[in-house]
Amino acid sequence: MANKLDPIPVGPRAITAYLTIKGAAKGIEFYKRAFGAKELMCWTGKDGRVGHAEIEISGTPLFISDEHPEMGVVSPQTLGGTCVGLHLLVEDADATFKRAIAAGGKAVRAMEDEPWGQKSGTLQDPFGHRWFVTQRTAELSVDEMDKIGRAAGFDTQLK
Repeated sequence: MANKLDPIPVGPRAITAYLTIKGAAKGIEFYKRAFGAKELMCWTGKDGRVGHAEIEISGTPLFISDEHPEMGVVSPQTLGGTCVGLHLLVEDADATFKRAIAAGGKAVRAMEDEPWGQKSGTLQDPFGHRWFVTQRTAELSVDEMDKIGRAAGFDTQLK
C-alpha cells in the first residue's frame, strides 16, 4: 500500500507575510471566499482603516492592514504592482483556483501539471497581490529534482 502524500506538509513558519491592502476589510472577505481563510482578529481605527488584522489560511497566519501612507505603508495598487508572490499549498488546486477567480481574482497563468511534482497556477487578487496556488502531486528525491532542473536548463545546486 502506497503512502498517502501529505498535501500541506508541516514546516517552519518563522516568517509571516504582512499584506497591505487598499480596502483591507474587503480583502479579508475575499480571502475567506477564495481561500477559506479564518479571521482571527482585526483592529480598526477611528478613521475606519484596518490597523492590523490576522487571518489564517490552511493553518498559516497572514497579517493584513489598510494603507497608511503617512507611515510609508502602501499597497500594490498604489505602487502599480508587486514584486512579491505568495505560494499557497492546498489539497485541491483546481477547486481553489476556480473559487478564487469566482471571488474576483484574475488568472495570470492557468493551472498546469509541473514536472517537479506539483500542479500550480498563478492569479492576482483584486488588491494587486500575486498568488501561486499549488498542490503537491508527487514526492520527489533530491536527485529527481536535480535531473528535472538540469533538463530545464538550470545549473542546479540542490542539497
